[in-house]
Amino acid sequence: MLLLLAIGITLCVVAWGYLVYAAIDFGSTARHENDSEAWGYLAVAAVGAVACLFLGFMLVARFSRALGFTKAPDPKPKKDPGAPKGGKRAAR
Repeated sequence: MLLLLAIGITLCVVAWGYLVYAAIDFGSTARHENDSEAWGYLAVAAVGAVACLFLGFMLVARFSRALGFTKAPDPKPKKDPGAPKGGKRAAR
């Protein structure tokens, strides 16, 4: 499992770097040549880069949990079934 997470993180970081580089290149082309097609590619590359970075961060969080650096949050205590509904205001 750790190997798969490490490979996934690596692929996400590499894809993110490539998409950022592509977005910079498309932005330069769109700006200097006023190419509307390049603006579309810029938008797609930017959204893809954001998605790759988000996925990479999620995989890093799972990786750190698998290694034991972090732990799951404690479960919330169950409410008392005999407690009045609606809080203090409703109990008056």
